[in-house]
Amino acid sequence: MIRVGIVGMGFMGWIHWLAYRRVQGARVAAISTRSEQRLKGDWRGIQGNFGPPGEQVDLSGIATHARLDDLLANPEVDLVDITLPTSRHAEVAVRALEAGKHVLCEKPMALNLPECERMTAAARRSGRRLFVGHVLPFFPEYAWASDVIRSGRYGRALGGMFRRIISDPTWIADYWSAATIGGPMLDLHIHDAHFIRMMFGMPTEVQTTGRTRQGVPEFWHSQFRFEDAALTVEATSGTIGQQGRPFLHAFEIHLERATLAFEFSVLGGEGKYLCPPVLLDDHGQVHHPTLPGGDPVDAFAQELNEVCTCIGNDHDSEILGAGLAQDAIRLCEAQGQSLSRQKGSKPIRKEF
Repeated sequence: MIRVGIVGMGFMGWIHWLAYRRVQGARVAAISTRSEQRLKGDWRGIQGNFGPPGEQVDLSGIATHARLDDLLANPEVDLVDITLPTSRHAEVAVRALEAGKHVLCEKPMALNLPECERMTAAARRSGRRLFVGHVLPFFPEYAWASDVIRSGRYGRALGGMFRRIISDPTWIADYWSAATIGGPMLDLHIHDAHFIRMMFGMPTEVQTTGRTRQGVPEFWHSQFRFEDAALTVEATSGTIGQQGRPFLHAFEIHLERATLAFEFSVLGGEGKYLCPPVLLDDHGQVHHPTLPGGDPVDAFAQELNEVCTCIGNDHDSEILGAGLAQDAIRLCEAQGQSLSRQKGSKPIRKEF
């Protein structure tokens, strides 16, 4: 049984709490939060853009810590699950690893590459496992696409187009602060950067055009180049000012003998497929895969199950590994640098 300590009890901490209930072989043993109200189990003020709102919870049998140091010193905690703002990821992850705990850190891994490198160095020194919570590959549409690509049934991948756009999240404090959250590049597009890296390998160059706000990328389009010049990959992401469509994500992935496509949007408060997941084969047929249900908490449960399985079997995760997450940060940094120039392409450093 993996005993978990959740650090930070906001929206993502609440989603992880719900997801652990669906994971065999793991239980929440402790929480740490500065909120006296939430230490008493009153989580009714928690809300997010998916899942149920927070509620009153029974914390009997669960250690509650107002101080992080107390949770890190708790011998009943094997895995520290960090659901704090991005600006605190590196600091808390390093301290938890140094305390001898395994660590799951919510995405993005950190605000910049030096912070990522501090985290991976601490993991190496401690001999503990470091995971980064990139949940997108566990969502049904992306898990399906990954399985089809990796199967090789339709030949090699030729590239793809990815979109991820939200309305301006005016309810999130410091969203546009490069020192706190990092805006949509690190909070939103990081999902697709990670998936692109996982499916196509590491690009060698990126060219990005778009607009910025307060020096932070606001809306942009990126083209990625690879050692295989035939690979054609692009991504569009960012925010718009119209609140009637708070969320959209989509892809079209090209294989030698098939195309995979889907588009999902929230319009006027209603989530719907604008294009349900489809596979177009080279015989002119349109195939509609049967995918699991759409409860997003299930995807987080699969993510957490992956973490606990890897700890139990003492091996790294091909999806949630820190190296892959660090490459996603590298891609985001390269796009931001290219956007700031608005001309030419930005070579991506290869020392990884």
